[in-house]
Amino acid sequence: MGGWESYVDAGGREVDQAAVLSLLGAVGIVVDGVYGVGARAGLPPRVADVATACRERGAHVVAVDLPSGLEADSCVVPPDAFSAVRTVTFGTYKRCHFFEPARSRCGRVTLVDIGLEPSGAGVVAWERADVAAAWPYPDATSDKYARGVVGVDTGSPDYPGAGVLSTLGAVYAGAGMVRSLGAERVFEAASRILPNVVRADGRVQAWLAGSGWGSHHDGRLAELLETGLPMVVDADGLAQVPDGLRRPDVLLTPHAGELAKLLGIERADVTADPVAAVRTAVKRFGTTVMLKGATQYVSGPDDDRVQLAVPGPAWTAQAGSGDVLGGICGTLLAAGLHPVVAAVCGASIQAMTAAAHPGPYPPQDLARMLPETIAGLRA
Repeated sequence: MGGWESYVDAGGREVDQAAVLSLLGAVGIVVDGVYGVGARAGLPPRVADVATACRERGAHVVAVDLPSGLEADSCVVPPDAFSAVRTVTFGTYKRCHFFEPARSRCGRVTLVDIGLEPSGAGVVAWERADVAAAWPYPDATSDKYARGVVGVDTGSPDYPGAGVLSTLGAVYAGAGMVRSLGAERVFEAASRILPNVVRADGRVQAWLAGSGWGSHHDGRLAELLETGLPMVVDADGLAQVPDGLRRPDVLLTPHAGELAKLLGIERADVTADPVAAVRTAVKRFGTTVMLKGATQYVSGPDDDRVQLAVPGPAWTAQAGSGDVLGGICGTLLAAGLHPVVAAVCGASIQAMTAAAHPGPYPPQDLARMLPETIAGLRA
């Protein structure tokens, strides 16, 4: 009651719901402090009506800790939750501030230090500066092998485009060399636009496999795993990953539907608790796992934390983006990055490139813009 009394003493007044709704068009800011960090998702009808009216009338809502209707540690967004242009949170960030689609309801988030000692973080969100520090820049001693040689076995006669897109991702992320060692038709298509890609066998430092395999390539993943090299496994290759593989240097890159199939659960279970789903997959397969989507989650067997890539715009939600991302990650593995770091940096650089060029650019065009973003990391 002390807070309420201070509010009244400062000139505040209490109004009923009808008055609130009538005032929405006249006030500059609506402060949402209905619920705090311990609340469950959803709102009672009378409060939900106010939240809906705020959205419909474009009210500038500033939320305290989190928009009411959300859950602090969840990505779940009930339709009736408040949508804030800014959230002011205290002590520490909450998961809803980073996990889409809840993140979009929070607006710009400001953290206020109230003297709490931070506990060990189970989730770590990367920023641009973290990507810049981790990115493998060449120096005067670097040759093509120091930068990394990527072996690409993606695409098929039925889906050559997947092979071309993943090769574009590898080349424009800065690979020292890319060997296109899948279907001949894929190499022919890729080499027409990327004459620096080679077909010959030779030294490979990391593999990219699975995108666009379709019904082809039965047993191919087992052959590649026998090389013992770091590897990105995407799309159709995921179905060939054995339980208990116990290879942290193997990076699986499923989207929510593919991860649900791998775990034998419903897609809704993955989207409701993506952190749990990623950790379950890491434990089952013993590999590094990146869950692709609006928020991209990465974890590996040697780290109990889940890492979040730098977010990007929703424009990248289109066919082929995952193929390009696989190529980027393959390049970073070949350059010697830890698989978790390679995954987070790969997803982040693609997101940052899309953010710098907003609009419906297709993935092949965004791939060609990667060098601009990479060069700008250290600007």
